[in-house]
Amino acid sequence: MPNPPGDRVLVTGALGQIGTDLVEALREAHGTDAVIATDIREIEGHPSVESGPFMLLDVLDNDRMIEMCREEEIGSIYHLAALLSAIGERDPDRCRTVNVGGTASVLEAAKECSLRVYTPSSIAVFGPDAPKSTPQDAVLNPTTVYGETKVTGELLANEYMENFGVDTRGIRYPGLVSYKAPAGGGTTDYAVEIFQAALENGHYECFVRPDTRLPMLYIDDAVRATLSLMNAPSESLGPSRSGYNISCLSFTAQELADAITNRIEGFTCDFIPDVRQNYADSWPDSIDGSVAEEEWGWEPEYDLEALVDSMINGLSRG
Repeated sequence: MPNPPGDRVLVTGALGQIGTDLVEALREAHGTDAVIATDIREIEGHPSVESGPFMLLDVLDNDRMIEMCREEEIGSIYHLAALLSAIGERDPDRCRTVNVGGTASVLEAAKECSLRVYTPSSIAVFGPDAPKSTPQDAVLNPTTVYGETKVTGELLANEYMENFGVDTRGIRYPGLVSYKAPAGGGTTDYAVEIFQAALENGHYECFVRPDTRLPMLYIDDAVRATLSLMNAPSESLGPSRSGYNISCLSFTAQELADAITNRIEGFTCDFIPDVRQNYADSWPDSIDGSVAEEEWGWEPEYDLEALVDSMINGLSRG
């Protein structure tokens, strides 16, 4: 492939849960002006907007994306713009349009401009028939529209890599826990909302059962995994490069609530499952990340106790 227009970085979905922290980390690593944050909307005062270059971008507008990559001398795209699981199930047609169409648009821009691309996947690619401790090569049989779009995204990334030589990489993110951006409409939002409710009200109504066990990751580990994968030599990556399982935490909603109770006196939590329980029940309990560990050395740093401490400290400062 020819050389890319430059070596700057473009981030789509830069105002979302992952984008907020990833833009900050990328600007620290590459320099403020080297990272272009984009989103379909602009939020005044948002750190991705205020701390460096920001542009409005609809990821479905492929012509504008290609034009922007050339004008801004982009070499890599981190494609984070998407509708998450709970929102996606309420509007499946829009979920397919944004998630699949956006990924296709980014990959086409990467082909035209010789870019490296990060397109995240999700544990939602697995279905209820997957082993509860799910290996890398488990069958992808999702029962949610969101999961379907992530399977399609992995297949598209592989297609562009094999047919056009595009350097594509991705991680099957578990539930992510963070405090700098609000929860974005995912099934694991309870693991974010519970902290804010504990500090503000001393009580939370959780929308999954107390015994609901899901793979989770603190946002600092998620950002570090993302950057580690993108920094890994291409030749070290195997056929899983468009959707790696990564080792992460696995805890129940009750275990999370108990850890918070141990730190916030008087905190109580009621468990009132809604439709999101069905999505959670279709996902794995834990993830086998041994392939990522072997190919690019991934290991998480945060356990549940460290995650809870960091969330409470971060929200208390905010």
